[in-house]
Amino acid sequence: MSQLPSLESLAWRTRPGILGAHSASPESIHALLGYYLRDRNSPSPYPGRDGLLDGSLFDWGVAPPLEKVIRGPEELSLLLGMPEVYRQAVHVVEPWKNVGINLQGEEVRASKNVAYILQQVADLDTVLYPMWDSGVFDARRLAHATSAGIATVVQGGNPSAYDPASFAGSAASLEQMLSFTDELLLRRSTDSGPSIFICLGHQLAAVSQIRLLRRAVNEIEALAYLSLDDEGRALESLRRVACKIREMGASLQVIKNGECIADGWEHPMFAVARNEDVEVGTRQLLPYRDRAHSHIPLELNDTHALVADDLDGVIDTLMSHERTLEIEMFHSDEVNLEAALFANWAFKLLHDSLVPLRYQVAVSPLAWLLSLPYAVEILSQTQVDEEHWTEVSTTCIYYKDWETHTLRRSFTCQFHPELMADIRDIGKREGPRYAELKDNDGARLLVRLLYHGMQE
Repeated sequence: MSQLPSLESLAWRTRPGILGAHSASPESIHALLGYYLRDRNSPSPYPGRDGLLDGSLFDWGVAPPLEKVIRGPEELSLLLGMPEVYRQAVHVVEPWKNVGINLQGEEVRASKNVAYILQQVADLDTVLYPMWDSGVFDARRLAHATSAGIATVVQGGNPSAYDPASFAGSAASLEQMLSFTDELLLRRSTDSGPSIFICLGHQLAAVSQIRLLRRAVNEIEALAYLSLDDEGRALESLRRVACKIREMGASLQVIKNGECIADGWEHPMFAVARNEDVEVGTRQLLPYRDRAHSHIPLELNDTHALVADDLDGVIDTLMSHERTLEIEMFHSDEVNLEAALFANWAFKLLHDSLVPLRYQVAVSPLAWLLSLPYAVEILSQTQVDEEHWTEVSTTCIYYKDWETHTLRRSFTCQFHPELMADIRDIGKREGPRYAELKDNDGARLLVRLLYHGMQE
């Protein structure tokens, strides 16, 4: 058995936080997130320390506050031995070594920006999982570990969520990243933090949602007997729902520029495909608006309208309360509108069908179905050009508690809220001062998602 690395050899801090005279706590972090959000001009809560870099090298694994990097099971085991550390940190997952190349020709490692913003705003520590380097050595355990913290952020990257070959050169294949994302989507429970999926992460989440629905349908149809269901009525009810989901998924087409690019939910580009045009740079975030698409069944749009009217996805509320929101786009793929509407419809249909059957399901091999999302709402869009839109710019993934009916949320966004307008990572550019972060739309959105997620 290999020996665990020591805290001393890794130079890991055991005291949460780095800016304050006292250790950070969930209560202090939550209060400082709220302080940051309440206006755009109040001063830093850490006077004289709002230049976090202090002229030093800002990179992962070099020095605090970026010292905690999980490169394998040994580091993960060491971290799990310190619940006071991992439970009040944000866990950042990198599927790729960078999120792209900017106009200056620089690789952009945006995970550093996430860490910088959260430390500067609330003295909130970050743990990094560079899966492109470490591989996905235990998808289920990694998902349990990351979801036990304040939040999990799944970052972006160059590969495409529909093309396994695009992950060549990474220690984590597309299938391994999707297996981890599957597990993460099933971990949003009463003792977990929200997940925030950014860019490629947003696309991986969309593919995983379809994978989970296909798995659910296959396992329902294959099950011969359901406990506490002597007459077979519960299983027959589930089979009718599974059949309806399968028929809708198999018949739904994805149309772009008048051409069918994916025929049914088995197609690799059903959930994610190339955008009609590359969208890079500053964009205005606009509320999602349903447009007439004759190939999309009205049932899918109607179900989405019902969810949108009933639930609060935070980002949609933010757009109505804040000034015009400008964010940074940095990818040429997009989540397909058809798949997002289908996933919302199918999750809600399955959830509502499970409600009266949950006791039978809870003691069966289908018990994992109770961990599926309740609904997926499209919250916003951006305009690519005069004719094209990125309709699924952000989503809220809702989970409903079976007994209390309380809601929990995770979020996905196509854009990079952690990047400034220059599309550079911290370390290659000066670290933004607190006042700059206080007035930055993307940073405010990222912090607001964390702030609300901590309350659930």
